[in-house]
Amino acid sequence: MKRVRLLVFNAALGVLDYRVPEGMAIEYGSVVIAPLGPRQVLGIVWEPERLNAQDVPESKLRPLLEVLPVPPLPEQLRRLIEWTSDYYCASLSSVARMALGSMAALRGGGTTTEYRLTGVEPTRMTPQRAAALDALQGEQASIRELAELASVSEGVLRGMVGAGVLEPVTVDLDRPYPPARPDFAVPQLSEAQQAAADTFVAAVREHAFAPFLLDGVTGSGKTECYFEAVAEALRLGKQVLVLLPEIALTENFLRRFEQRFGVPPILWHSSLKSSERRRAWRAIVQGEAQVVVGARSALFLPYARLGLIVVDEAHEISFKQDDGVRYNARDVAVIRAKFERIPVVLASATPALESMQLAEAGVYRKIELPDRFGGAMLPDIEILDLRKEPPERGHWLAPRLVAEMKERLARGEQSLLFLNRRGYAPLTLCRHCGYRFQCPNCTAWLVEHRFSRRLACHHCGHEVPVPDACPECGTADCLVACGPGVERIADEVAEVLPEARTALVTSDTMNNPEAIGEFVAKAEAGAIDVIIGTQLVTKGYHFPELTLVGVVDADLGLEGGDLRAAERTYQQIAQVAGRAGRGEKPGEVLIQTRHPEAAVISALANGDRDAFYAAETESRRDAGAPPFGRWAAIIVSSEDQAEALSAARAIGGTAPNLPDMLVLGPAPAPLALLRGRHRFRLLINARRSAELQKTLREWLEPLEFPRGVRVNIDIDPYSFV
Repeated sequence: MKRVRLLVFNAALGVLDYRVPEGMAIEYGSVVIAPLGPRQVLGIVWEPERLNAQDVPESKLRPLLEVLPVPPLPEQLRRLIEWTSDYYCASLSSVARMALGSMAALRGGGTTTEYRLTGVEPTRMTPQRAAALDALQGEQASIRELAELASVSEGVLRGMVGAGVLEPVTVDLDRPYPPARPDFAVPQLSEAQQAAADTFVAAVREHAFAPFLLDGVTGSGKTECYFEAVAEALRLGKQVLVLLPEIALTENFLRRFEQRFGVPPILWHSSLKSSERRRAWRAIVQGEAQVVVGARSALFLPYARLGLIVVDEAHEISFKQDDGVRYNARDVAVIRAKFERIPVVLASATPALESMQLAEAGVYRKIELPDRFGGAMLPDIEILDLRKEPPERGHWLAPRLVAEMKERLARGEQSLLFLNRRGYAPLTLCRHCGYRFQCPNCTAWLVEHRFSRRLACHHCGHEVPVPDACPECGTADCLVACGPGVERIADEVAEVLPEARTALVTSDTMNNPEAIGEFVAKAEAGAIDVIIGTQLVTKGYHFPELTLVGVVDADLGLEGGDLRAAERTYQQIAQVAGRAGRGEKPGEVLIQTRHPEAAVISALANGDRDAFYAAETESRRDAGAPPFGRWAAIIVSSEDQAEALSAARAIGGTAPNLPDMLVLGPAPAPLALLRGRHRFRLLINARRSAELQKTLREWLEPLEFPRGVRVNIDIDPYSFV
């Protein structure tokens, strides 16, 4: 090649042409450094016919500076990047950036210096040093990363190095990972599990595109089934990607994986240290990383020999990214498997309606596990009508639920209370003047967190201390918490069962893998009697002594403007109900509600999932909603409200008038102010036959907006705030 077309990581520039110097070896997908004015930019060599750019005369082309020492991005990955950019109306460079997950990894190997505690006590102990000693037990990282972990300055840690409390360790950046062993601990599978596993193993051997929906009740052993496909991929020298919706699930998964294969898998998520991220990326791109377990961003990494993709808990909305490139990892995983010509397994006890419909249409092959493993029975589910059995005044747990918890405590069994609301109370107000604490940056109330004595916004992170007096009228001791959060439920449990040992499981208390691992170990050892948690406790955990689940407010998820509210509520409650009775002892689930007649509640009570899905399918069909129609959202925002409104009206005023597309709005978003930006939304409802993305591009590209205005397109939206 004498000249190349580069995709550069600047959305404003997009594509640039360069000359290839004599003797430089270039392939499509090569990662290179190129000059741009006085600066140097990173770029990926792309097929020129696939990228539109202005033809520049040969004489004006500047030469490339360097080819970085990493394998070129494979063709299948380049096609996936193009598809994702086109489908989700995102810039090609913003999607491609996700493939280069660690900029530090693009250079060659070498060593780095990390630090760890020596066990020596400092002669001069300060509060900062004491905090560092507590926080850094068992940790090894750079000074900067250790300072972030311990919430102290780098200067404090450098002083500890000088005092011999921390010691330097030379680390090989590209040291190999220990190999997983496919036959380390082969499990005994049930007949149904073995049939499913054999199907997946055969698909891995065939090395052809094969999308599967693994639909198994909670506790049916879905993980063990797809582990056999993982084992076969390892025997064939292939790489495997397992996507999990949240980091919170990885700790439990890692232990199960290590028990089966002898070593933990390679992790990929946002909380990795930079050295871990760099090592993992280089192992992935060189084909040495055998099994990668990660969050949605792991989907775009440049695997050298990918042989299988698994999406666990495939129904989870966490797979949908809500900013940047707004892609759904579940759907893109299927497309990647298609480009790679490999099998993909979507595993769930409560599959998304879209996945069920594709299975019914024969696009996905459905594999069912209708029974729990080892003869365990599904729990009995009962409805607690709060209109007939109200809690005591000032309480949130109905008497029957409290009585059942006391009975479990007496028998040495565990209970779980589920409420998908963090903090102590969702609203704090002044009983004297009615003042309500609202976030200054968002259209949202501040949530009281009594454990940390803070009022916090769960959208932008704004926090203030709980004041002693009302800031509006100045009255002291007049603030009252309205409604329950999990912290308030924990207080109530401490009041009604003072002898019970409790654990609070939320993203506030379980914000790292170590904390989650400690909780799991305690629960499995029987050191916890009552678990109180948000949606973090609804999936993935297996506690044999957990025999009672109480859903504190089943109606919570049905509120608001979420068009998938019923489906999401069903999934959450069915998943948390599935934590009960997973061992030898039978389980029971009590669902507190004020609307027992709601279709989703009665379906849960009757254990009639098929009836719920059938009713939900018909209502979606009537509304032209997914999977029978298409949705897209246009979100307009600016720090200036008038500017945002003007831009939204300009978009609405130029909306195409097409028979297969309905444009609703613009209207203020439910969260009309978010992180200091005023927001307006338009919702597009289109038939499946509509050329939705093409229409959106032709509609929006000619429009010009002030610099402060952002216009985001969300294809197949899951969030409507």
